[in-house]
Amino acid sequence: MTTLPGRPNTALLVVDMQHGAVDSAHNRSTVIQNINTLVARARAEKVPVVWVQHSDDGMKEGSEAWRYVPELVRAETEPLVHKNYGDAFEATGLEDLLAERAVGHLVVTGAQTDACVRSTLHGAFTRGYDVTLVGDAHTTEDLTAYGAPSPAEVVAHTNLYWQWQDAPGRRAATVGTAEVTFTAG
Repeated sequence: MTTLPGRPNTALLVVDMQHGAVDSAHNRSTVIQNINTLVARARAEKVPVVWVQHSDDGMKEGSEAWRYVPELVRAETEPLVHKNYGDAFEATGLEDLLAERAVGHLVVTGAQTDACVRSTLHGAFTRGYDVTLVGDAHTTEDLTAYGAPSPAEVVAHTNLYWQWQDAPGRRAATVGTAEVTFTAG
């Protein structure tokens, strides 16, 4: 039901699963396992898998913190979007890449829940995409020392509020890995 005409396809988006974002993240192993499950399903169903990689002062390009975790392996044919802002659409070629593939629905996974995942969810939704968050395939680190809720609470709250997002002509949803469908509608 996307507001983007002629865009019936779905893509799996893997956001910032890099050492600097997930080495000490909540439920790291389970999240990686779930993302791998989704990547395998997407590949089997010929659904585009799009990888996003962040760089900034804390994750300088080429550094160990910047590198993707070794448990997740991008196929050479799968696009990699480099970004410098939370929202994967900001100052990147993501929109053009999705338009070329007639994608109007994004299935979102990755890190960090309360930063780049959230920014990308909202960025996609405001640009007209239907957006499904995979509730057991995103994570964040513990920022309680800075006054944030626990990582489990951040993930749970994001899952809760995303399922109730609403806008004309667009759909938002939160589902578990087992419930993900890559078909439209």
